[in-house]
Amino acid sequence: MSSPTKLSNLLLLGQGSDLLSERGVSCTGELPAASDPNLLARAIAAKKALGERVLILGHHYQRDEVIQFADITGDSFKLAQAAADQSTAEYIVFCGVHFMAESADILTGEHQKVILPDLAAGCSMADMANAAQVDQCWSDLERLGVAAKTIPVSYMNSSAAIKSFTGKYGGTICTSSNAEKSLRWAFSKGEKVLFLPDQHLGRNTAVIDLGISLDECVIWNPWKTQGGLSESEIRNAKVILWRGHCSVHGRFTKKSIDDFRVRIPDIKIIVHPECQHEVVTAADVVGSTEKIIKTVTESAPGTQWAVGTELNLVSRLASNNPDKKVYFLDRTVCYCSTMNRIDLPHLVWALESLVSGRVVNEIKVDAQTARYSKLALDQMLAL
Repeated sequence: MSSPTKLSNLLLLGQGSDLLSERGVSCTGELPAASDPNLLARAIAAKKALGERVLILGHHYQRDEVIQFADITGDSFKLAQAAADQSTAEYIVFCGVHFMAESADILTGEHQKVILPDLAAGCSMADMANAAQVDQCWSDLERLGVAAKTIPVSYMNSSAAIKSFTGKYGGTICTSSNAEKSLRWAFSKGEKVLFLPDQHLGRNTAVIDLGISLDECVIWNPWKTQGGLSESEIRNAKVILWRGHCSVHGRFTKKSIDDFRVRIPDIKIIVHPECQHEVVTAADVVGSTEKIIKTVTESAPGTQWAVGTELNLVSRLASNNPDKKVYFLDRTVCYCSTMNRIDLPHLVWALESLVSGRVVNEIKVDAQTARYSKLALDQMLAL
């Protein structure tokens, strides 16, 4: 293996579907140039002018130029809680992706407006489960007589329409932080779980945390008749996993872990539960974004970590922990491309538009969808 390449304080070893949003164009030519030397000053001035009228939420995967302006940073669960607890700010600028902004709109008051700086900031995983496909799946389960004993559990990384489906049929939303608790709750209510849309988080939680066998987990392929499953496979399954995945976390492989262990015998491997099952089982620590940050930060000086999650976060983690060596687990530099669409020019444009009295890129979920989505989100927060 070649020698490590250093990116800031981030150490990388080795070498290494993005769906375009149909939600429209974010702006009509007013976007500041990325080369504008006054961008930083403009962002500072706009945020100061808005004062307490604006709250900026920033997901950990955002680039540093954006995250420096966030009033609250966190993973999707923490930011959902922050949105639910926030009742005073007139504007909530969500530096994340579309499904996160939708959740914020559902959980905030009617007097508040949620803004997504770039409407093209979507999520390829969330796009892997659309409402029509999920409705067809549920119809098939009803036809087979198993829907009544099946509880839907949907990952936060899903559209408002999928969250609405989940609430309508008595399920809950989960995050990587509370997936185990959510599945245990679901099995207290029914015999089966339909887990959407990330197959890896569902499988890893069911098998590792709940002790369910891999044979009792089946994959529902929405592009095939009856999910590509036989009646007996569906009836015998305890967990029906939607065929979806994270385009970033799905890149990490067991070979990368093996390579690190050969090169650095005392390396610690920590990965996100959205990774493939063989990667998760080979790691030393598995956890949500918040757990990854906490674990590395609180580890002993001199500890060496290979981290399997989004590169912006890993790079920031390396910079914030100069007493440790932090490596990126993949062989290539890979950011979450949709999350990275939120950049400083888009943030400046959104903030300056609000200063001028113009609300741009407001994310608004219709009342019917919001009603059932909130049932599922409230169940998540209650757990």
